[in-house]
Amino acid sequence: MLGLLLRVLPFWVREPLLIVVGSVLGVRILYLAFADGAWVAAVIGAAFLVFTAVRVHTVVRVLRARRNRTPAAPADGAGTDSAAQPQPQPQPQPQPQPQAAPTPASAARRPAPAAQEKEPNAWGQALAAVAVFAALAAAVWLGPQLLPTEDAGRPRAASCASGEDEELPSAYTKKPRAVTGEELCAALNRPGLARLLGTPAETATTASGTSGTAPLTAGKVAQPEAQVQFDTYTVNVSATYNELTMAQSVKLMEFGDETDVRTLSVLGRPAVLFSDHTMRIEFDLGSGGSGGPVEQGPLARTLSVALDGKDRGGSYDITVWSTSGTLPEDSALLGIAEAVLPELPERTV
Repeated sequence: MLGLLLRVLPFWVREPLLIVVGSVLGVRILYLAFADGAWVAAVIGAAFLVFTAVRVHTVVRVLRARRNRTPAAPADGAGTDSAAQPQPQPQPQPQPQPQAAPTPASAARRPAPAAQEKEPNAWGQALAAVAVFAALAAAVWLGPQLLPTEDAGRPRAASCASGEDEELPSAYTKKPRAVTGEELCAALNRPGLARLLGTPAETATTASGTSGTAPLTAGKVAQPEAQVQFDTYTVNVSATYNELTMAQSVKLMEFGDETDVRTLSVLGRPAVLFSDHTMRIEFDLGSGGSGGPVEQGPLARTLSVALDGKDRGGSYDITVWSTSGTLPEDSALLGIAEAVLPELPERTV
């Protein structure tokens, strides 16, 4: 099909197209070849450039031939015809009578030579060819953006709701200023979160953030949290702005139900990894119904990191769990902390 198209196209359309395509492909292939160190690709790119050079030489030769060619001057038709026809010999007449001179046949009006056929404008055809190639390239470039793709039918990732109209508790206005649930959700609901969890093909189904306070503190301790849910895992990030240091939290774990406790340092801050069960609460929203008892939920893995490097109180808690009970590797929680915590302010006072 391509060969037939090239044979049908006029010279001044075909050759500029071949020059443009050959030069673009040749330069691109050579660039990729030198970047990847692929010598076979370099030979192919060089072949494209040699082919382009041959086409350029052909076009230059044709242009020179057209410039040097001059149309032959048309001969005088009347003079030629008169010279070609035999002239009658004068006959001696004894007494010539005055009469009108006969009009020779060669002097009759002859048809004007046919007008030379106007050749097409070579530069116009070349510019038209380049314009057609540019239109095709633009269609190929913009096609994936304008046409629906396979991802068009996939559900979009959930986004965090805006909390501009939410009235924050007074605990959030004190120094240090506590982050809000909206800020936590924006930092957590990032495009690479599913990849950090080891499930890159999944999309967040829900994302939310709340700006609440810690229980049993009479609304004096800010405790915002955000949660992003996937098909496999659910991730929760919360911040507690109290005076409990990380060292004190580790001592309290000795008397709690936490298991697999491991202390470490994250981003230069004291941290601790531990496991604990979540709580499952069922609510019956039917008429006259009542909620079920509080039950033990699936096992969760939590990474608790101090708000600052000096461990002056408070922590960020990153918790991951799944309904099936499976947990990701600890490296997943560390990756989430290293990606999310730099976007959140440290405790300054």
